[in-house]
Amino acid sequence: MKKLLASIVKDFRLLLRDKVGLILMFAMPILLVLVITSLQNNTFKIVNDHQVPLVFFNQDGEEVSLELERALREVGMFDLIVDSKSSKSSNVSDISNTMSGHDALVGLYIPKGFSDRITQNAEQLTSQALKDLGVGGEVASFSENALSDLDVYYSPVLQESYRMAVEGALRSSLQVIQSRKMLNLIYQALNESEMPEEVEQDLLHNEIVLNSQTVTNDGSGKIPNAPQHNVPAWTIFAMFFMVTSLGSSLVREKLNGSFIRLKTMPGGYLVGIFSKQLVYLTVALAQVVVIFSIGAWIFPHIGLPALELPSDLLALFVVSVVSGLCAISYALCLGVYSNTEEQTNGFGAVSIVILAALGGILVPSFAMPESFRIFTAISPLHWCLEAYYELFLASGKLADLWPSLWPILAITLFLQVLAFVGLKRKNLI
Repeated sequence: MKKLLASIVKDFRLLLRDKVGLILMFAMPILLVLVITSLQNNTFKIVNDHQVPLVFFNQDGEEVSLELERALREVGMFDLIVDSKSSKSSNVSDISNTMSGHDALVGLYIPKGFSDRITQNAEQLTSQALKDLGVGGEVASFSENALSDLDVYYSPVLQESYRMAVEGALRSSLQVIQSRKMLNLIYQALNESEMPEEVEQDLLHNEIVLNSQTVTNDGSGKIPNAPQHNVPAWTIFAMFFMVTSLGSSLVREKLNGSFIRLKTMPGGYLVGIFSKQLVYLTVALAQVVVIFSIGAWIFPHIGLPALELPSDLLALFVVSVVSGLCAISYALCLGVYSNTEEQTNGFGAVSIVILAALGGILVPSFAMPESFRIFTAISPLHWCLEAYYELFLASGKLADLWPSLWPILAITLFLQVLAFVGLKRKNLI
């Protein structure tokens, strides 16, 4: 026991001297958590709270185009910008300059005659529908150009997902206007009078309500916020980045002859290996405490949602210990097989980034191409992330974690055996 305690003290002193390693294990992940969570939280706000600035270039100025303007305001997604200059813009250069002047992300160009063509199209469709019902006369002559295309201009900074959301909102507004026109024409043809306002509202707004719910194990239905996604993910990333410190420490001891001296002592180098794992497991748990504490208590003071810790703290501790052991095993294995510190640091850093990408930390797993998803199972970071997400997003308990914990334990055991084989082959134990 005295030898183990002495070895632990020695490894702690070596760790405290490794300033770069401490920065990579603590300062870097804290910075990543702050930056990435802020960006993602702002993205959530843009989608849910912020309005997209849209310049409305209305060359038509008639009833239907004005109705479209009102409909877009009612959608609530757009901050509609209409002024005299925007209505006179007629070419791409003018439209681009107007959008830049208003810092607008979207521009919608309504050509002259838009209202007439919408009305003509509604009359044609109504006439055809009434004839099919046997209550109409001759069908109005059909013009293939009854509807004209609308040009939508986007700022290059607007991502494809937002463009799709914008186009969906525009199509919805246009569909409401066309439906209103047709309903009024059909009502007039059948009743020879204008459709009452209340009837029109009932017909247009009598829609099925979608009740959105989040599925959680405890039935709470809480919607996870940005910290719930990011804090566990980047904590795992921080754990595995200990490869630069632990791996380099092993390589240094091999190069300076410490292994040979320790082999002559009772207990051999296995005591030293065990003490290193205990020290770095303490580091991993310290990373969890520090980063989670920042998420829970510092985030609210800098305008971010607070990290809500899971109710099952024992399960959180188990996941953290198992994830830490897996990260230690990876660093240990890499340190045993590396011959220089450059190999450990270079390959270790690159491999962790690749495993993080495959594991769903850099890019969500569901967003990956199908051909890449088969590789997620080989990434230990993926299973660590799944275990944390089961706690933070699905409000799971310890019993719910075993589908993710078993792969982590299997990978950890494999890496430990691989490291032991490497130590034996190099006559280090």
